[in-house]
Amino acid sequence: MTHPKAAAPDHPIEDLLARRWSPYAFAPQSVAPEDLRALFEAARWAPSSYNEQPWRYLVARREDEAVYREVLSCLVEGNQVWARFAPVLALGVAMRNLARGGKPNRAALHDLGLAAGNLCAEATARGILVHQMIGILPDRARELFAIPAEAEPLTGLAIGYPGDAAALPEALRGRDLSPRTRRPLPEFVFGARWSEPAPFVR
Repeated sequence: MTHPKAAAPDHPIEDLLARRWSPYAFAPQSVAPEDLRALFEAARWAPSSYNEQPWRYLVARREDEAVYREVLSCLVEGNQVWARFAPVLALGVAMRNLARGGKPNRAALHDLGLAAGNLCAEATARGILVHQMIGILPDRARELFAIPAEAEPLTGLAIGYPGDAAALPEALRGRDLSPRTRRPLPEFVFGARWSEPAPFVR
């Protein structure tokens, strides 16, 4: 049976990409260390400008209670409501300057995103789901984890297995049950001019 969150792409894509989604409801099942290693190994092999690999992650499993509570406290309150049920929480951090010369790395945030994409793909292949959040408290993260000034705490990640959406607050329940949607290609793939669809997507 097709999961209600499975994508219905307009053009054929890899099944892995169609199956990836971001849940709010998480099961209590823990994520095995070997699976977590695989997720971050996938992130490790993401492409990056000048091979800078500017991504860094702070990761806490529920079993590491003290660190888990600290990472959870770095999420905005609205995200804590549901993310506290995920068996793994992480913070995605970007190193803003180039290792050589110290000049700003304009690709740092882009490359952190590429690493996250790899991580999400590997997770999906293993039946694990990831919900990324921009709603974090960067200053609190800096304070708790001694993050240096040249590093930018940017995202939160909840990692685990899909849970029962019925257990979610009503405001969130529909998000886990409604179909995923995306704007069609002509709305973002342009050709000769901005907003003019490229010929191959018309």
